[in-house]
Amino acid sequence: MFMSVRRLISLVLLIFLVSGCASNDIYRKAFSSCQVSPQKTCEEHAIQLHQASSDQEYLLGFVEIDDQGQLRNRRQMQAVLDELYIMAANESLLINVFVHGWHHNAKPQDSNVESFKGSLAQLSQLESELATAQNKPPRKVVGVYVGWRGESIDVPYLNNITFWDRKSTAQEVGHLGMDELLLKLEEISNVKNTLDPPIKSRLVIVGHSFGGAAVYSATSQILASRFVDSREKKGFNDTAKGFGDLVVLLNPAFEALRYAPLFDMAQARCSYFLEQQPRLVILTSEADKATKYLFPMGRIFSTFFETHGPISRDDCRRPVSYHEGAADRSTVGHFEPLLTHQLRPASRAKNTAYADVLDVWRQQQVGGVQQYGATELIHLGKTVARNPFLNVTVDKRLIKDHNDVFGKEILQFLRQLIVISTQE
Repeated sequence: MFMSVRRLISLVLLIFLVSGCASNDIYRKAFSSCQVSPQKTCEEHAIQLHQASSDQEYLLGFVEIDDQGQLRNRRQMQAVLDELYIMAANESLLINVFVHGWHHNAKPQDSNVESFKGSLAQLSQLESELATAQNKPPRKVVGVYVGWRGESIDVPYLNNITFWDRKSTAQEVGHLGMDELLLKLEEISNVKNTLDPPIKSRLVIVGHSFGGAAVYSATSQILASRFVDSREKKGFNDTAKGFGDLVVLLNPAFEALRYAPLFDMAQARCSYFLEQQPRLVILTSEADKATKYLFPMGRIFSTFFETHGPISRDDCRRPVSYHEGAADRSTVGHFEPLLTHQLRPASRAKNTAYADVLDVWRQQQVGGVQQYGATELIHLGKTVARNPFLNVTVDKRLIKDHNDVFGKEILQFLRQLIVISTQE
């Protein structure tokens, strides 16, 4: 009798879990371009033109990747790329890539999809205003939403146990499916630039949560290579280059130890030119419990049999000491030795013109405070000025939890970072 009851319970739980599995299908099945209107939502289309002929016009493309890091359909990616190649042959582009994180996907009405749309519309309006002020044609704003299965179980509360499962999937997405896409998008952004246009095309990549981990997996080696920049016949020291123009990671869920080599590389350079722009910006809320508590709990077991030792650096007379074990169990944004900046609300918002934010960035000083609109960026004194790799802890008043990454002040700060990194 007891065995029968136990089997029945097991069967019920199995049915419960199976019925609660998140969809594993492609969402954007139509690969032709579609213009959104009140009569036509274009939800199944992988290429969508929004708010056509207005100051907030933007093109949105979707590329979806499966749990093994493979493109769900290469035709989907190729359709998006072909559309952008045609645009780039005639116009300068501002390409924005967004890779979502835990609990999200490419489904119509997903909150990350909707927030990304709003951000693109605002960025398009800003681009129009800047172009008018500079007496140049505006770049066409393009968004590429990289969708993957950020949720494997749809059951509320129970879906929290998918944290470690989705971590592994995010790494597969970054190592396999995204490299080709990002490199081809960078190629597209350079198409028009070879013709010496009045304003250059630009590429900005943003990843959130496990999406941040995927982006870091896809770009970290490229960032390291371009920071060193050991091309043939180079006979001068230049500004540090990045992937595209800017990589931003929001509440990223990966180990601080994986970031340490880039941190060391940037620390070993004792000064940066006035023209140096930010290349990698990591923003983590102090109130992000998922990356602050859940992540280390899982890493305790997965690192149990690994060996770790102490690390001590003193590059450019800026000492850093920590233990590899602590860095391997902590996320990059919650590991104090590798933090470089703090972002907090400004006591009084300052209406800094977007055209002037590059000068604000250039004037930074070690240990100083710079105001960007409604926020203040505090240099913690651990690095030299204008270090292109920023690891920023964010006040909980700006990002209140793991998923709250589309707040007004944060979006404004991100737009200013984009302006700084994409100015001529």
